[in-house]
Amino acid sequence: MKSAGCQWLKDHFKLSAYILTHSSFIGSNPHVELTSKGNVEEVFGSKYAPAEDAPLHHIEFALKYDDLNLDFLQAVFKNIPAKHVEEFIEKSPSGKYARRIGFLYELLTRHRLKLMKSISGNYADLLDPEKYITSISVKDSRWKINNNLLGDWEFCPIIRQKKELKELIYIDISQKIHVLKKSYPSEIFRRVIQFLYKKETKSSYEIEHEAPSEDRIDKFITLLRKAGTDSTFTILREDRLVSLQEAIVDPRFAVNGFRDFQNYIGQTHPNFQQQIHYICPPPAFVDSLMIGLQQSAVRTEGVNSVVRAAIISFGFVFIHPFDDGNGRIHRFLIHDTLVHDKVVPDDMIIPVSAHMLNNMKDYDAILERYSGPLMQRVKYQLEENESITVSNPAQVEGYYRYPDLTEQVIYLLKTIHATLEHDMPEELLFLQRYDEAKRALQMIVDMPDKDINWMLIYLHQNKGTFPKRRRDRFPKLTDDEIAGMQSVFRKVFEIDLE
Repeated sequence: MKSAGCQWLKDHFKLSAYILTHSSFIGSNPHVELTSKGNVEEVFGSKYAPAEDAPLHHIEFALKYDDLNLDFLQAVFKNIPAKHVEEFIEKSPSGKYARRIGFLYELLTRHRLKLMKSISGNYADLLDPEKYITSISVKDSRWKINNNLLGDWEFCPIIRQKKELKELIYIDISQKIHVLKKSYPSEIFRRVIQFLYKKETKSSYEIEHEAPSEDRIDKFITLLRKAGTDSTFTILREDRLVSLQEAIVDPRFAVNGFRDFQNYIGQTHPNFQQQIHYICPPPAFVDSLMIGLQQSAVRTEGVNSVVRAAIISFGFVFIHPFDDGNGRIHRFLIHDTLVHDKVVPDDMIIPVSAHMLNNMKDYDAILERYSGPLMQRVKYQLEENESITVSNPAQVEGYYRYPDLTEQVIYLLKTIHATLEHDMPEELLFLQRYDEAKRALQMIVDMPDKDINWMLIYLHQNKGTFPKRRRDRFPKLTDDEIAGMQSVFRKVFEIDLE
């Protein structure tokens, strides 16, 4: 059995540090296997074998049958002289795969090929919409290619149309919100949304292990309420992101622009040893990456809103343009995109941070899904003063510029659906029951509102049983009255103590 396509190129050019989501082989028993890491290994019959065991023929095979990995393809192109690419294309200047190779070579190397023959043929899509999430096509007259990538050379994510992703995208989020609103009284829904703005804010800070002051909470809520009013291109401008960062972080750590130093994400162990979880892009890449993220936001107008939210928010947090506040801005950008695209009404919020906080293992895992492969490739030096230097920036630049965000999109889709299907209905039902229980307690004893609220808090905290240690808090109530309050609370909240 012989390797083909990306796997052959990986072996041939000794690019062992790169991870392939689809590896191809030529053999006598065609079949498909899924590896323990979720990657695909596929065996093709001999009739599929490349015409020659040469790099450009295997690139053509890869474009036909393997997953497109721009980071890997850039590394391959760096090993192929431009003259060889020119000669390959001139043998078939009208061939759609030759034209795709030419387009991608110039995009990824920033080197213009010198062709002796004119490119001809009908325009062909660069990406197959059945296999990838694509943008609105832009005709490239030089290569007769419909460029439907999600970005440009500065930043261009790839999102594969996996079965799970297709199923999740099919679900209408706006319709789910409409059904949820119709299922509860408007006043209940309004009050829950008011509460969720604050819950989302506190959860976003708590993910970062911070306890914000009330004024910072109020500032963040104000930002959330204004979300979606500007274009995503505008919100990603440096001056606008600086303003966001100023409103979110402690004023002492606010900055005037994107970072000009190397940073990283890590933790200090009890022995004062640093464990590095993620090396952020070197500062020389940050400005162009952020320009690329802006352009990607423009290119993806009209693409599914959750896909856009994942590209913009995860793209931002992986670039990590600030020293502090990146995570909170990342989660704010999810809400901003959904409101801007009118998937979420401008007077509502889907509290994704609260769901992330309650499921931190999943959130950490999706961040590590991106950082893990990078940490196997990046080389760095950590100094005693905890400053850090990346020693192989050219070898990892493509990883930052051309991320595969398929799993991040799936994660965000699942998070939003889970929040709408479980988290928000639970909040709505709780408030509805709380109001009902409050009225029932008032029927037993018409006591001051604050006393009723405290009684409800104690009963809720103790699962329907009034704690004896709180008896002195209600000296005017009889034991029978408290027993009656316990009984109606359990009935309303459907608590069975047996």
